[in-house]
Amino acid sequence: MARAAAVFSGPVSVAARTTVPVILRATEAEATGARMQVGGIRVVERAIRQLARLRDVHVVVVDDGSIPLPRRLPRNMERRTIAADGDNGDLEAGIDRLRTELGPETAIVGADVVWLQPGRFDKGTRVVDAASRRAANDSVFWEVERETVGLVDRILNQKISSRLTRLLLVHLPVAPAFVTLLAGFIGLYGALLVASGTWLGVVTGFAVLEGYVILDGCANDLARVRLHQTALGAWLDTAVGDFVNVVMVLAVGLGLWHHGGTILDMKMALAAAGMTLFYVAVCYRELMRQGEGDVMKLRWWFAYGQALKNVSGAGSNSIKNVMLLGRRDFVILLAIGLAYFDQLPVVLLYLLIIGIVRAAGALGQLLTPDWRVRPPA
Repeated sequence: MARAAAVFSGPVSVAARTTVPVILRATEAEATGARMQVGGIRVVERAIRQLARLRDVHVVVVDDGSIPLPRRLPRNMERRTIAADGDNGDLEAGIDRLRTELGPETAIVGADVVWLQPGRFDKGTRVVDAASRRAANDSVFWEVERETVGLVDRILNQKISSRLTRLLLVHLPVAPAFVTLLAGFIGLYGALLVASGTWLGVVTGFAVLEGYVILDGCANDLARVRLHQTALGAWLDTAVGDFVNVVMVLAVGLGLWHHGGTILDMKMALAAAGMTLFYVAVCYRELMRQGEGDVMKLRWWFAYGQALKNVSGAGSNSIKNVMLLGRRDFVILLAIGLAYFDQLPVVLLYLLIIGIVRAAGALGQLLTPDWRVRPPA
């Protein structure tokens, strides 16, 4: 025990008893799997990012120099280095001593383990070879696909974006924010094609907008599999999506006005865009008030104070169905079909109805007392 006590390079500070201690093993025994990549990042980096998300957890990273670690660790972590001349017996004895010092509730996690839920260490996949790495990679992307909400996204868009992310984007040094901005420019280009008003331009424009939806899904997938979801990224994705939605509505009105339409078409488009902007403004207000970055996590009055992502109870199925019919994945695919049959006025009418429904929901949110949308105690 005297030799084991000398293994660690410095004294170990015991976390406050209000936190749960966790030991992350980053030693030679975990080096093979920890260096492999799953979802575009090394397994050890994935473990660190997942543990950083846990509240009330204090992590001690135990390493012997076998695995390169990030220079800066999250706030809830500290690093303890094992002496290079210690043998395996000293290593295990030192870790046992550390666990005794931290307390019997201490969990030990390997840096070569991939798990889907940050706190479920017992449900992880240990990466030791190519086969286990593929299994872990499959589970990570399966979890991303499982969280897809939109109807068309689940059937078509997510399958394409997931494959594109898995085969290409995770291997490129690009940030999810860059992909989001690129998708926004593609969506703007698609809207400009729709505004041309020609049959070919309108159909091609909505097809390009479909590509925007897929690429935006790639940005979300990339952020999830890399565990790089940030409040700034969520705000950027929301802002770009709202901008494209408004521009698309105006583009439909311009397309009709330029080719056989009347001023009424443009007025309808302006009304739909105005109501959409009103809805967006209320959403941003609620995002700041509720401290969220994703509109799907907002609590709404018509959902009885629940978030749309997990709404349940009486009338929840109707709310979900209306929400699905108004999502951009469904709207754009429907617009492609209607535009192919030269039914752009129907597209504008549908967008106007969506704008009315959204504006009504936003107005109700403004008039609803705060206590109606507070989270349950």
